Parts: sequence; C-alpha cells; structure tokens
Amino acid sequence: MLELTMATVSGTDAGATAGMLMADAPSEPGAVLRVGRDRAVCRLVTPEDWLFVSRVHLEFQCGADGTWQVTWLRGSQPDPSSEVRMVVGEYAQPLVYGGAAPLPRGGAGEIVVQDRTGPRSVNVGFFHEV
Repeated sequence: MLELTMATVSGTDAGATAGMLMADAPSEPGAVLRVGRDRAVCRLVTPEDWLFVSRVHLEFQCGADGTWQVTWLRGSQPDPSSEVRMVVGEYAQPLVYGGAAPLPRGGAGEIVVQDRTGPRSVNVGFFHEV
C-alpha cells in the first residue's frame, strides 16, 4: 500500500498542516496515483490558479514487483516553472523534468514541488507500507 498526504503551502502558511489531503492505493502492478490541477484524473488536486503545477504533475506508479516510482510528467511548456525534489531522511534528490525515481520500499519521505517565482510549494508525503 502506498499512502500519500498533500499540503499546499504559501509563504505565510509555512509549517501549517490545515487542509491536508490524503490518498492511497494498494501495491498492485499498474496501480497509479496522480497529483496535479486536473480533478478529472488526479487523486490529489492543487489549487487551480497555482500554474507552477501542471494539470497532471506527478504520477506514482506501482511496478510488476510491487515497488513504486514517482515520475515528474512533462507538461505543455518546454521549461517547467517549478522544481521538484524527493526528500528521504536527510537526503534530498532533485527530480529531473520528465524523469522518474524509485520510492524506497517500506520507506517514507516527501516530494516537494517548489514554485520558482514565489514562496509556494506542494508537499506530498509518502509512506510505502510493505
């Protein structure tokens, strides 16, 4: 099972957890959870006017062996207006635009989508229950 929690944070809300959203999916091959502005396809939805987040920004997908990976999907623009990094413990790893990274099996961490133009971020915590 993969459990996600999402908080949208603007400059004045730093540290606030109000409005946190949650989603989960079983660790079955082909299971998918998406994060973005499009309510029709995303389980975790950001504010519509937060244009630094694509319609479908992040996709968490379970592979054939029950492991999960996160992909920063390419949007309609050639250059993104955000930066994405994965934080696990003390280690932070940038995620490349259009790139993917495996989630630690049985681990927890956070994916941070940071607006390049202002003090706003989307923080998606993950917990992979084995």
